[in-house]
Amino acid sequence: MTIGVLIADDQDLVRAGLSMIIDARDDLSVVGEAGDGLEAIVLAERLRPDVILMDVRMPGLDGIEATRRLVQAGNPARVIMLTTFDLDEPVFAALRAGASGFLLKDTRPADLAEAVRVVARGEALLAPTVTRRLLDRFADQLPGAAKPARLDLLTDREVEVLTLVARAMSNAEIAQRLVLSQATVKTHLSAILTKLDLRDRVQAAVLAYEVGLVRPGSAS
Repeated sequence: MTIGVLIADDQDLVRAGLSMIIDARDDLSVVGEAGDGLEAIVLAERLRPDVILMDVRMPGLDGIEATRRLVQAGNPARVIMLTTFDLDEPVFAALRAGASGFLLKDTRPADLAEAVRVVARGEALLAPTVTRRLLDRFADQLPGAAKPARLDLLTDREVEVLTLVARAMSNAEIAQRLVLSQATVKTHLSAILTKLDLRDRVQAAVLAYEVGLVRPGSAS
């Protein structure tokens, strides 16, 4: 099955480069290109891509607001935010808006293609070297929040899994840490997302920081 990708960036050269990378893979295909956030929303609704590569900064409607509107509208496309700087402040807002992860624009072509496959599988992109630092940096700016009552719905094991997800650990790493099979980890993660009404593991990680399950700088 081919994964359909929509590219949203205001620079023609960037869109052309991304398009070449995506279309060079047999299992990936560019279904459309947008030059700003509003056009991205229109094309996402019409073309129904599996994944959207969304630039953070675009004229008119930026990538963050475009992502927020798509998620609120229930569009199933997974969004990967593209940014120039690895600690670009708006990226955190994008994750909270519903993006499934983010990548630097200088990411290697093979890594970009794999990132598209990862989010298309619904796993979301939590790069330990980037997302962890971003969450650590901005966790102290999150609004104070009491522990959501629904968090009590989680089993002790599910809380463990959620904590490790927030520490940017992969399913394989979580399985090794907790001496579980990867299939069991996926089952726990699915239960967590369902019980907490979350879109993916990125939102699960943000929630874990918000309620204090994980603190900035905590050891993994």
